[in-house]
Amino acid sequence: LPELAALRERGRNLRGQLRVLEAEESDLEQRFYLGALQLPNRTHPAVPIGDQSQARLLEVAGEKPVFDFKPKGHLELGEGLDIIRQKRLSHVSGHRSYYLCGAGALLQHALVTFTLRKLLSKGFLPMTVPDLLRGAVFEGCGVQPSATPSPVYTIDPARFEDLCLAGTSEVGIAGYFMDHAVQLQDLPVRVVCSSTCYRTETDTGREPWGLYRVHQFTKVEMFGVTAAERGTESEELLDEFLGLQKEIFSELGLHYR
Repeated sequence: LPELAALRERGRNLRGQLRVLEAEESDLEQRFYLGALQLPNRTHPAVPIGDQSQARLLEVAGEKPVFDFKPKGHLELGEGLDIIRQKRLSHVSGHRSYYLCGAGALLQHALVTFTLRKLLSKGFLPMTVPDLLRGAVFEGCGVQPSATPSPVYTIDPARFEDLCLAGTSEVGIAGYFMDHAVQLQDLPVRVVCSSTCYRTETDTGREPWGLYRVHQFTKVEMFGVTAAERGTESEELLDEFLGLQKEIFSELGLHYR
């Protein structure tokens, strides 16, 4: 039929136009996406502008212990008690690695359990997250896996395309809510997650001492999702999280500032 032939021809023309438009759309999306990645995260308006010298001391809690002898650091104490091992590991796991043994391992489990129980009693939703996540999830959290040097471990792309090890459970939790609608009446959502964190911890200009800036550690994370109806919900939840951090440190009998 002449009408059918005309419609088929029109369909072929539309497909050709679509191919051109889709290529243009892909190019524009890539350009705008790369441009968006250059936009920095906003800092809290109360944060001083400048380096560490501009920091302000807002609060001191607890009494700093005073000793009538020269105290040992955590690494010296731990190695003396044989509960921390960080020396002689180059043949096992390389630089900035460590073992926790006996009371050291039990202490880590106890701290994680203590913190989880504390936050579960406050109505937090417990969650476990994947350690391996795609690059877009990291980028959504302000981390660029392709940066040089890279802040994250990237899995061999020849075997697993676009997968990286998470340096914090925050990335996995953010991925859970990524492209995900949350009902307004369910907000705020408070999430707690204990996870293993993997970080490359590239050269920072000086050699770290002890169990700082290591390649792998366990951390309990608080994560919140809020509405933005009044414009103050995020700051209110941040203040709530800060109050919980203070409670945790104080109940552990720790001096902090």
